[in-house]
Amino acid sequence: MRPHPRLLRRSRHVETGLAAASTAVLLLLAGCATASPPSDFGADTDLGAYLDQRLDWAGCEDTATNAADAELFATPELECASVEVPLDYDEPEGESAHIALLRLPATGEAEGSLLINPGGPGGSGTAFVASSLPLLQDGPVAERFDIVGFDPRGIGSSTPALDCYTDQEYDAGDVPRFGAVHDIRSAEQATELAERCTEASGGVENLVNAGSTNVVRDMDIMREVLGDDRLTYLGYSYGSELGAMYAESHPDKVRAMVLDGAVSPDLTASELRLSQFAVAQERFDDLAALCAESSDCVLGTDPAAANDRLHDIVEPLVETPPAAADGREVSVWDAYLGITAGLYSEAHWPDVISALTSLEAGNPDEMLVLRDNFYARTADGVYATDLDTNIAVRCMDQPRLEPEEQTALARSVGEVAPMFALDVFTAGEYHSECEAWPAPPTRDEPWLTDVEGLPETLVVSVTGDPGTPYEGGIALARALDASLLTVEGKQHGAYLLGGSECVDDVVDAYLLDLESPPTDARCSL
Repeated sequence: MRPHPRLLRRSRHVETGLAAASTAVLLLLAGCATASPPSDFGADTDLGAYLDQRLDWAGCEDTATNAADAELFATPELECASVEVPLDYDEPEGESAHIALLRLPATGEAEGSLLINPGGPGGSGTAFVASSLPLLQDGPVAERFDIVGFDPRGIGSSTPALDCYTDQEYDAGDVPRFGAVHDIRSAEQATELAERCTEASGGVENLVNAGSTNVVRDMDIMREVLGDDRLTYLGYSYGSELGAMYAESHPDKVRAMVLDGAVSPDLTASELRLSQFAVAQERFDDLAALCAESSDCVLGTDPAAANDRLHDIVEPLVETPPAAADGREVSVWDAYLGITAGLYSEAHWPDVISALTSLEAGNPDEMLVLRDNFYARTADGVYATDLDTNIAVRCMDQPRLEPEEQTALARSVGEVAPMFALDVFTAGEYHSECEAWPAPPTRDEPWLTDVEGLPETLVVSVTGDPGTPYEGGIALARALDASLLTVEGKQHGAYLLGGSECVDDVVDAYLLDLESPPTDARCSL
């Protein structure tokens, strides 16, 4: 993301939303077997009590779940509330869940609300709005719309919370590790993961109702209780999936919808993952070429040999992870998370080069900083990016791979992205992290069909985006019959975050006055 002097702390939360949302999408999408499609989740009944509730907006002092967010949320311009929704929509009179909202009220007369999801699954919309406050306040949308971020069920301040591992276990690396796929090598490990998540999340019902279909249902309740006849929505990355699913189920309830960093609806999860790794490799090749302009480049002066040089630097971590200054060990999985997160914005490429240089010299601290940014780890050791919820949502969203399919996927990653072609990532047998999940998934592939009766929406897609490749934006715009804004650049996400007046002006005009850009509109970062 672009540097911004007023938002030095914003990068952590943007990593929570975009880079981690994007990186989480990159790392955690999977599935190829068929599944039964869900029932019509737009046809909910018996929700009168939920739709009639009134929001009690108040200060946000008691909303934050960590010290860093508490400082952000203490801003007096912000207000917080909670929306009650059914835990299980098949039993609306049963247990409830609560969705946390954070609002920046319009500075003028409010014409409605702009609902925002920053991505993931696992990104906090409340933290995103709070950390992006100066950017939002400087824009014209905040004059006419209340800007509302929400924490999808299981995330951030919403309850019940979903959990599998403690922050201390993440620090120690005692969690499912990720390279090409999750490092789950047996059915026993998959069963242990499911059991841990079930127990730590308060039971099966909490865990298996976390899927995207329920989040979309929650969004319609939010729209109603916010007082909007039709939804105005901004979704980044995974948030584009939520927006498109809402459009499919409620086309008549959409006013305006911006989907930035759009996920392709045409690809299976495995196909999408491979396309993401392929573009990540392209960005690493670009980084290597940048590095090679210096005679002392840590990756060497021949970009074609950069993959081998990278392997030379990181392979020693497999057997002997070095200790950082705070005593934490930095594993090869940590190093690749840091590198991958850094590839998501061209502005961070020098940080990756510097971290690799220090790592080869025996100092892993800079690489640990990049890894911590991916997880949005705060100074007090709290992991603000919710990767446990990410796993839970995706396990309820996507068909599950058989071991031979998961193993083949790992091998394919090494082929399309040779920077990952290490035995520790691609050799041996792998099992899906969702193999033993206590309920079947609730989405099919493809997860979206062509949508009819939808007002014109806007898809924003960056040509060099490694999280959601540009072709996915074309496909989603086609499926929604939406306008497409093509953005020349090499990062994930553009509106507000790319430093492009062109992009911001196009999106603002659409959100405010439903003015769509011309066909073949283009901007650059």
